[in-house]
Amino acid sequence: MSNGMTLHHLRMKNVQRTPSFCVLVCLAVLATTVCAQTTAKPWPIRAVVIVTSEVGKDTGDAPGEYQFWVEREHLDEVLQFPGGPNLPEGQHPLRTNRAHTILGMLSGATMTNATASMMLLGLDPRFDLSHGYILINGAAGVDPRWGSIGSAAWARYVIGDVAREIDGREIPREWPYGWLPIWARTPHQRNPHSPRRGDLSNLYPLNEKLANWAYEQTRDINLGDDPELKAFRAKYVGYPNAQRPPFVSLGDTFASDVFWHGGTMTHFAEDWVRLWTDGKGVFAMTDMDDAGFMTAIERLGRMHRVDPRRVMVLRTASNYSMQPPGQNAIQSLTRGYSNGRVAAESAWLCGSTVLHRILADWPNTYEHVPEAASISGRTESSAAKPSTAGKFRELWFEYARGRTRELLFLFAAFVAGLLLGIALNRRILRTSRPNRSKAERAGD
Repeated sequence: MSNGMTLHHLRMKNVQRTPSFCVLVCLAVLATTVCAQTTAKPWPIRAVVIVTSEVGKDTGDAPGEYQFWVEREHLDEVLQFPGGPNLPEGQHPLRTNRAHTILGMLSGATMTNATASMMLLGLDPRFDLSHGYILINGAAGVDPRWGSIGSAAWARYVIGDVAREIDGREIPREWPYGWLPIWARTPHQRNPHSPRRGDLSNLYPLNEKLANWAYEQTRDINLGDDPELKAFRAKYVGYPNAQRPPFVSLGDTFASDVFWHGGTMTHFAEDWVRLWTDGKGVFAMTDMDDAGFMTAIERLGRMHRVDPRRVMVLRTASNYSMQPPGQNAIQSLTRGYSNGRVAAESAWLCGSTVLHRILADWPNTYEHVPEAASISGRTESSAAKPSTAGKFRELWFEYARGRTRELLFLFAAFVAGLLLGIALNRRILRTSRPNRSKAERAGD
């Protein structure tokens, strides 16, 4: 075979081998990448900060729940969150500080988003969350019997909303509302069995000793105030805690995907929390996420991906859960809430204080979860009742709503009766005078 033929033959063989060679190179690169991903040591995260929403971007514009944490804790490093929530402003990434000790996540609002985002984060191989403290925080509606806008509540219990419901126009006359436990025939009926029955559970106890410790670290923080808040609080006559400047206390959360509002539903939430906690819990805040977070955390805990003992729930009030005396529920529900910044400030002030103390003592808090002794009874602000005068006022307004015609009729009847009484009194006086004169003359 000539040299020319040999050279041509070799070239043909190389061409035939080229695809196989490329495939081998690609497989080698892929294998190297996979090995690198699987053998890379996950970051040992010390604290996870979770919020549910942000009014705009993560930095540089009007601040919401996430922005204070991102800017003030220097969560400058952006990490992709491929399965995270797709919000109107675009997908908010995960964020971490330079030391990779604090991780921030925006989950998206409602329990479905909370559950999905929490599971996704807990299973992410990039992070070791097994000793990380998880702080769930965000804005909520506050029971005016418990506290005021801007106030902060450290929860010992999260309660969900799995329930039966009857429309309010169809409930029996003796029922206070149309919600009842899933097993029950009437409201307030206790479960004859354990309250934790499979997937129908509404009870998520937190680490009470850790909640007590967090409260002790923050109970004296000055949360600030402003004239607008003070003027709005003044409308809640008869609710002394609703009229207080913002404060910190212990109080529990009721999570529901229904954005409910009003006096009747607030009464329901108070009863619901007492029912599920056997009277140990105090309804303070209503939100749309916490039961979803806790469902995911329970499952991740069984997988040893997170430690449920290190979970804290901090809710701060951006609005009241019911109307003030003199308004109806619709008027109150549809008014704009302009106090989100106050709630976000309170969340960061309280939450960062606790996290900084945990991180400052990391060799100890890595091994041992901080705790404080149980606080006997309820704190001074828990579940306070309106004053007697305020209660009568509340009952009157509750009766008067929607009864304009009845009240006008009663007023007209009262005025007519008053005028009739005056006329009769005058007639009696006129007829009695002649008789008195005759009697006087007869006596003379």
